[in-house]
Amino acid sequence: MTIWSDGLAFGSGGLVGFSLGLIGGGGSILATPLLLYVVGLTPPHLAIGTGALAVAANAFLNFTNYARRGTVRWRSALVFAIVGSVGAFVGSSVGKAINGDRLLFLFGLLMLVVGGLMLRTKRSAPVTAQDEDARPWLAAATALVVGLAAGFFGIGGGFLIVPGLIFATGMPMINAIGTSLLAVGAFGLTTAVNYALSGLIDWTVAAEFIGGGFVGGLIGMRLASHLSQFKSALNIVFASLIFVVAIYVLYRSGLTLFT
Repeated sequence: MTIWSDGLAFGSGGLVGFSLGLIGGGGSILATPLLLYVVGLTPPHLAIGTGALAVAANAFLNFTNYARRGTVRWRSALVFAIVGSVGAFVGSSVGKAINGDRLLFLFGLLMLVVGGLMLRTKRSAPVTAQDEDARPWLAAATALVVGLAAGFFGIGGGFLIVPGLIFATGMPMINAIGTSLLAVGAFGLTTAVNYALSGLIDWTVAAEFIGGGFVGGLIGMRLASHLSQFKSALNIVFASLIFVVAIYVLYRSGLTLFT
């Protein structure tokens, strides 16, 4: 690793952490493309495993900040983290067995879906804790499906988890963002452990990515409350970025698959 590549890993991690701290997601889906095409980490499975570990660490760091603010709904957080981690382990096991470029192509398609979800997510009305816990089976089923997808693609799944939490529990957006980060961390850690068992993590790059994510997360958290009135605009900006990166991922992986 050179000083230049070290800086790229740190900066890429900062972007992911900033997004997680500011809007509770978005950045995790960018981790693998950043590691592949900015940091230059190959093969694809190595980037996926390393990204999963880095995203997990960044999510846990941001989760502690939201927990201190009292915005975490703990029952839902634990249900999603525990049940979803089972799905993440199964999904990551399947993902490891698939050709890396084919997995990246599917990943690019998922990014298009995630970008769409970011644009469609709306703030829900507040609900009581009793209302939130009324359908635990729905929360568990949603967590399992989201965990499978997160593990398969090696992502934290923040923008799958946030709408999943709102759908299953009806909790407000601010609570869904804080609550989702425990599941993001759990899914990423489960996937990372699975990939580590196959030697598919670059520990040096992961450490630099995590360090950048910590700094970016602090900045994002500090800005979150000040920019809350611009949440819709921020979602559009991040969704647009995800669409652009998705097209690039589809292009690069498609060249290998179809030529």
